[in-house]
Amino acid sequence: MATYAVGDVQGCLQPLQCLLQRVAFDPAKDRLWLVGDLVNRGPQSLATLRFLYGIRDAVTCVLGNHDLHLLAAAYNIERLKKADTLQEILDAPDRDVLLDWLRRQKLLHYDSERKIALVHAGIPPQWTLPKALKRASEVEEVLRDDARLPLFLDGMYGNEPAKWDKDLHGIARLRVITNYFTRMRFCKADGTLELKHKEDAASAPKGYAPWFSHPRRKTRDLKIIFGHWAALEGKCDEPGLFALDTGCIWGGAMTLLNIDSGELHRCECPKEQA
Repeated sequence: MATYAVGDVQGCLQPLQCLLQRVAFDPAKDRLWLVGDLVNRGPQSLATLRFLYGIRDAVTCVLGNHDLHLLAAAYNIERLKKADTLQEILDAPDRDVLLDWLRRQKLLHYDSERKIALVHAGIPPQWTLPKALKRASEVEEVLRDDARLPLFLDGMYGNEPAKWDKDLHGIARLRVITNYFTRMRFCKADGTLELKHKEDAASAPKGYAPWFSHPRRKTRDLKIIFGHWAALEGKCDEPGLFALDTGCIWGGAMTLLNIDSGELHRCECPKEQA
């Protein structure tokens, strides 16, 4: 039995299947962790969801910003953008089954035996692991609540508030939690977010730094697997951190990590999808 983690798929099913074949992945005994952004921008978003749903018992998945965007578009079609490749999912006869499975995934997964956390964007420096898990559960509960879900999906967009405050409530509270877990790249040591810049780690806006470069006093014993930041090209020198988004959708590669051995596998992605 082996456990693997893979970077952002974004509808690029062919490279994912290439990697799984390379390691002889067997869903009956092996496990696959996904850092989120399963869909959008790539050519096979619907086929990707169907494939992962088909092996769902072998899958551990956290949600990314594109996955949440798909859920929002399912409730309000006007949320779709020109560059989105989500319409085929919304038109599919099995859309309700796939979307219901998607909204029941986590924002943050923790494996206590390995002391490894799986998250799409990262964990802000001001939170301990227990606090991060508690904050993630607030959003996860809303995603599974039929009554509260539409209001959350409509209100989750936006960059404010830029910093966590325990006195926040309602949509503003859920929005900043969601932004930390699914959109964060640069922030200050106190967790103040800067969400406009998407360049590499060396291009931090003045006064900000990559979230993982701040002293991780509260999560120093925790290994973190994350995606979201294609501009890093998988390069993160901080010990115990694994950046798996290597820009497949932009013509880079998809990366698969054997969680226990540390072995990495890469599958170059077709240039025409960039």
